[in-house]
Amino acid sequence: MIDDVKETFTARVGPPDRGGPRADAGGGPVVGAAADPLAAKVRTLAPSMTRSMLRVAEAVAADPAGCAALTVTGLAELTGTSEATVVRTARLLGYPGYRDLRLALAGLAAQRTSGRSPAVTSDIAVDDPIEAVVAKLARDEQQTLADTAAALDTVQLAAAVQALADARRTDVYGIGASGLVAQDLAQKLLRIGLVAHAHHDPHVAVTGAVQLGSGDVAVAVTHSGATADVIEPLRVAFERGATTVAITGRPDGPVAQYADHVLTTSTARETELRPAAMSSRTSQLLVVDCLFTGVTQRTYATAAPALSASYEALAHRRAPRPRPSTR
Repeated sequence: MIDDVKETFTARVGPPDRGGPRADAGGGPVVGAAADPLAAKVRTLAPSMTRSMLRVAEAVAADPAGCAALTVTGLAELTGTSEATVVRTARLLGYPGYRDLRLALAGLAAQRTSGRSPAVTSDIAVDDPIEAVVAKLARDEQQTLADTAAALDTVQLAAAVQALADARRTDVYGIGASGLVAQDLAQKLLRIGLVAHAHHDPHVAVTGAVQLGSGDVAVAVTHSGATADVIEPLRVAFERGATTVAITGRPDGPVAQYADHVLTTSTARETELRPAAMSSRTSQLLVVDCLFTGVTQRTYATAAPALSASYEALAHRRAPRPRPSTR
């Protein structure tokens, strides 16, 4: 198997001892003739790769079917690199590990073999009509919500709800799309009269975490479970004695070691062409809504007046309804 893939790889890219990747006429690396998102990603990330990482990236883009059949050792041997380089390349391309990269390569190979139009998500082609896009996305979102609800540990959820309801202060950490979810949770808690802050700046997050202690809560939102800028403030809060909660798609990820309560979100629809910012956000928001609703139930005596007060305070900012015409 390795020899077969090596023949394909050498023909398109060049042997490992040529001193780096072969360039096309425009000076860019050759990653195979097929125009697909993986090849485009390799071209985009090429300037940030080492020469050995680029060889791995070019290999998987040139022959996804062959590389999907290889172990991490086999791909390292094929490209004349090391297993560590293969794993680093997989992560740079957006995959948590080599296993995830192999699964994506198998899917890309199937797409090329079938001759389907290029995809923008797992099952939406570039030439799909907008009606089909709406239907397919709606189906995917529904499945993501169902998967998250089925996998959510209600014991952990109830414990997290109680901690938030009793908290003197809650800090929520998130970066990128997860940062938007963190803001949503903090804003919801503020609406029912609780003290809550969302932090997307890692320096500010750590500074705030130092001030937490027993009676406070820290919540980390990270789909990968490995975002260092989210894990660091959670670790500080954990060590200071605060109750810690992780909302993550990887309950076995590094974030879990600093979380008293882990709330798992669905990863079933995550693919190379469907970014984490899409499917993970849907499942994260469901967990946030569950937390908010549970806290509101437990603090209803104070939450209901707080919601009413905030609604009235913002009433003047809403456009008045147009008067019905008398003509």
